[in-house]
Amino acid sequence: MGDRTLYVPSHLGRNVLPNLPFFHKLLRYAQRKPSRTAVRDINAGLEKTYHDVLSDALVLRVELEKMMSQKTRRDLSEDKEVYIGLLAPGGYEYTVGFIAILAMGAAVVPMAAGLPVEEASYFLHKAQCVALVASTTSEALAQSIVRSMGERKNFHIPCLSPIASFFLSTPISAEDVIISSNRMLDMNGASAVIFTSGTTGPPKGAVQRRTWLTGNAEADADFYRITEKDVVLHVLPVHHASGVGLTFLPFLTAGACIEFRSGGFDTAWTWERWRRGGLTFFSGVPTIYMRMMRYYEENIANQPTDMRDEYIAGARNIRTMLCGSSALPGPVQEFWENLRQLPILTRYGATEFGAVIKTDLDPTGTPRNSVGRVVESVALKLEDDGHLLVKCPYMFSKYLNDEKATREAHDKDGYFKSGDIAHREGKYYFILGRASIDIIKSGGYKISALDVEREILGLDYVSEVMVVGVEDEEFGQRVAATISLKTDPNTTRNSLTLAELREDLQSKLNGYKMPTILRLVKGELPKSGTAKVQKKILGPKFFPPNYRDIPDVQVWSKKKRSKL
Repeated sequence: MGDRTLYVPSHLGRNVLPNLPFFHKLLRYAQRKPSRTAVRDINAGLEKTYHDVLSDALVLRVELEKMMSQKTRRDLSEDKEVYIGLLAPGGYEYTVGFIAILAMGAAVVPMAAGLPVEEASYFLHKAQCVALVASTTSEALAQSIVRSMGERKNFHIPCLSPIASFFLSTPISAEDVIISSNRMLDMNGASAVIFTSGTTGPPKGAVQRRTWLTGNAEADADFYRITEKDVVLHVLPVHHASGVGLTFLPFLTAGACIEFRSGGFDTAWTWERWRRGGLTFFSGVPTIYMRMMRYYEENIANQPTDMRDEYIAGARNIRTMLCGSSALPGPVQEFWENLRQLPILTRYGATEFGAVIKTDLDPTGTPRNSVGRVVESVALKLEDDGHLLVKCPYMFSKYLNDEKATREAHDKDGYFKSGDIAHREGKYYFILGRASIDIIKSGGYKISALDVEREILGLDYVSEVMVVGVEDEEFGQRVAATISLKTDPNTTRNSLTLAELREDLQSKLNGYKMPTILRLVKGELPKSGTAKVQKKILGPKFFPPNYRDIPDVQVWSKKKRSKL
């Protein structure tokens, strides 16, 4: 005998949510008395409860469904893959749009709010999106994207915007919202597409299963002990794995409050927000923590003691600070550990498999520069050359419309090839860097660029550094450093030669790891939209094939010492 749902009408309706664990949780939070705050949107000046979120998402879903073709409606009813673009900065409109798309049974394709038209068109076309949903601030861009796609690609999709125009002044009664009695949607079905950075070619769309919404999110919430009493300040991009998978979904599934502050990262504002208190979590990337450290040193450290102590107390009162995306340099970690009397918790992960190595909430015993231990339900494999391979229950399902890339991303045993080089000491893992850009092969040695960067950043006059390998006929590759100096006149050096740099590193690095090429730059190193230094782009830019002819590039040789 078949399932009972074969013999009864499908259970659908305006106030009926899909039968998914994600919506079971959200509805329970919405029906509590009083419903707790889900989102604080600093830019929009809004504070909304879980009740508000579900109510507005249901209304938006109705409007979206009106725009769908008959074929799309049929595909949704059969639980086939349907993708819808979401163009919005982090905030309440983003949250409602994200949940409304999921409530349709479709998958979300989140995109950066400031994306160029051509790039956004690529994402929408790659995913064969059936619609684009946009926020108030992204409405004009969304219309330009849709118009351009129609003219240049003959790809016509409707655009629903702005999201805020569909909000209700009086929300739907939470008691009137129910979960469908239909069979549960396929947990292996698509929930979202997160596009990779695309530094080695066009970005690949990593399709996340519906297990990502709860299984992965709950694992993170449990590990970091996130509860409905927590408040996280969200300043990360909401189209990126960290911004969605770590700082958004785990807090939603735990019933916590997400305080969004979108737009360019503002160090002064963030320090003031920390000082005001009321936050329990903060998640950033190394660039953010570096900027916050620099702002403290230049603007807070010399303030009167009582004022300075308020900022320090604000930082210390944040129970947990997290860092991902790339390794947190040792000197930056030491600064925050001294200031907060707690370390920033690092982790290791990727778009394709989430955070699989984490530093425990109680990091006692974790070695310096380690990213932590492997978490439960994850299988890791270290090859002889240090390549790290991963297998876990929350892995992506595929690269969107790219069977070849999906197949080639795994080894014969089904492990995902991370492309990262690591080593293990006991249960603790250390990431040496990307095999393609962070492992420098020079004179028969394999050198971790991250190790060299860590020691250079330990010099009191260095603000930022990027170390790459530059092709060389004699050595295979040379160790090349791009350095931005601090503007603080109290540092030991206000200018720098390659000979001076090597002298200062003499007690810290073996001779074969020493930089033999140096280029100084003013200000910050250029960053991507996710605040990463993109070495594949910047390396060739700062050190082109004719780098020896560039006056700003210093080159070490035993005969000439250095060329200035």
